[in-house]
Amino acid sequence: MTRLFTLFGAINGFLTVALGAFGAHMLRGEIEPRLYAAFQTGVEYQGIHALALLFIGMLAEKTTTPWINRSGWLILTGITLFSGSLYLMALTGVGTLGMITPIGGISLLFGWLALAFAALNLPKR
Repeated sequence: MTRLFTLFGAINGFLTVALGAFGAHMLRGEIEPRLYAAFQTGVEYQGIHALALLFIGMLAEKTTTPWINRSGWLILTGITLFSGSLYLMALTGVGTLGMITPIGGISLLFGWLALAFAALNLPKR
């Protein structure tokens, strides 16, 4: 899983920069301010969690606990649901897509908790 989560972290880092630039240059002033703010929130959370995936990928080399894989999958799911729903809502104006966002947020929260459990299971030196 080390390579996979590092790859997902790198891809999400790339997407963070690309979508942030897209929002700044193509969306600002073209969509409602509240939708633009939602889009920017998606970019911010995706960027933070891209770094978390990179960290999880590196940490996966140090431990065999299943919690590290759980944390990676939960955070990847959270990015997809949280940021993805905000992007879609901002681009389409369909407000009901915002109902998906909290599910992604809960997945992110559980991803961080799983990472904490993984840390507790790291080998002692």
